[in-house]
Amino acid sequence: MPHKQPSIISIGLVGGGDLCKEILEKTTAVYEQDEMVAPILAVADPDPESPGRKLASQLGLLTFDDYKQLYDRRYSIHLIIILTPEPEILKNILHTRPSRIRILSYQVFRMFWKAIGQEEQKLRDRTEEMETILNGIDDFILVITPEMEILEANSSFLNKMGHSAADVIGKKCHQVYHKIDHPCNDGRTDCPLQDVVRNKRHVRQIQTRIMPDGQNRYYEVNIYPIWEKDGKVSKFIHISRDITQHKKEEEEITRRLEQMVDERTRQLKESHKKLLHQDKMASLGKLSASVVHEINNPIAGILNLIMLMKRMVEEDTIGPEQIDRFNQYLTLMETETRRTSRIVSNLLAFSRQSKMELKRVNLNRLIEQTLFLNANLLKINGVKVETELDPDLPELVGSEDQLQQVFMNLVSNAAEAMESKGGGQLRIATRHSLRDDKLLVNFKDTGVGVPDKDLSKLFEPFFTTKKKGKGVGLGLSVAYGIIQEHGGSIYVESHTGDGTTSFNIKLPLEPVSQKLDSQGGLSEQH
Repeated sequence: MPHKQPSIISIGLVGGGDLCKEILEKTTAVYEQDEMVAPILAVADPDPESPGRKLASQLGLLTFDDYKQLYDRRYSIHLIIILTPEPEILKNILHTRPSRIRILSYQVFRMFWKAIGQEEQKLRDRTEEMETILNGIDDFILVITPEMEILEANSSFLNKMGHSAADVIGKKCHQVYHKIDHPCNDGRTDCPLQDVVRNKRHVRQIQTRIMPDGQNRYYEVNIYPIWEKDGKVSKFIHISRDITQHKKEEEEITRRLEQMVDERTRQLKESHKKLLHQDKMASLGKLSASVVHEINNPIAGILNLIMLMKRMVEEDTIGPEQIDRFNQYLTLMETETRRTSRIVSNLLAFSRQSKMELKRVNLNRLIEQTLFLNANLLKINGVKVETELDPDLPELVGSEDQLQQVFMNLVSNAAEAMESKGGGQLRIATRHSLRDDKLLVNFKDTGVGVPDKDLSKLFEPFFTTKKKGKGVGLGLSVAYGIIQEHGGSIYVESHTGDGTTSFNIKLPLEPVSQKLDSQGGLSEQH
């Protein structure tokens, strides 16, 4: 404990009545709280049983029967306060006291003491008001010393935490909150008081506390420092506000938002599926018109061969030579039938609406299959195809059906772009980029090109540069979505001056969220 500071002035009291006792009680309590020596050194009263003199003896002060003993230089009395109203005592002291000792008369002191008492009452009333206000606040309020000792705690804290004042006042905050005997500096508990000292400012934290009933509650903790003149913290004002209901409302709002996002995502997926199917059907309609000739030609050939064979049978002129011709006709019919079957099978596979089934896909084979389906469309529009397909291109994991839809769109768009020019060249190239381990596919045509002002809108739904009736503007938008779902990218370069349009596609070998199992099938990683 620090050494008590001496008082500046030493006082002697004359009169040991109730007023003396009151003065000693109040001044002693105040000076002990401030760790100072009380300035009252002695009490003089002829009655040793007077209340003031008795208390002075208990406090270890000097006591005298005769007030003249206060004049002794050994006691260094600077001021005598007269606490008895007899005028003779004042008169005698005025005539006998040394000049170095000052006198405060009973009437003057009573006036000052009354004023002090009134201020004390005001302060007491104000203190009671503040205590009433603090105890009426629902927030937890604590006053804590820099040594982590709790000086004050409001009723809300005591009642809700199930403590009495004796359980809390004078205890360390970590003993009350965390039931530990050491400060919260073990790295597992973040002490807001230490944060205040470290950061030199008010600190706010969200903490979880277990209440006496076992419930977890969320609290917003604010620590406000009270600074001394030397820059040290005098006290901490610790205010905790229960935000459990607010936290639950936030969590409910978050849950609802997530639910709304999930619902919106589901709706967007459904809309995307509808757009995907709508575009596929539009492409299928155009494709069907172009392949009808491809199917009619072999069917007409087969029909002619069947009629020729029937006539030969009816003429009954079948010999070894006719048998050889029969075999030739049957071979031709088989070839044309298989060709027709391949066209129809590919059309059915393309038109089938199914979920995005991921499997290993050979892009080169998929491109060749797409060109086979569009052979007649390209021929009608005078388009010559040049392919540069990497023979060592690795397979990727993706949806064969959807990737074919992308290629169908790009091939048919290229054919239509070159239709007005009476034909042109479509170059398709594939390559494996070892640097970023992605497959690169490039479709480049010598059509009319795309104006610069339209390039940024090319992948927007329902945007089209085609003439009315030629398209609804879904093909490239759907293609963009498919490539995005595969974790890839697609961008376009076009120059209207030289009439070229180039679509560049980058596809990862395997979508980020997908992994193949040891049997070669697909398993999703969550």
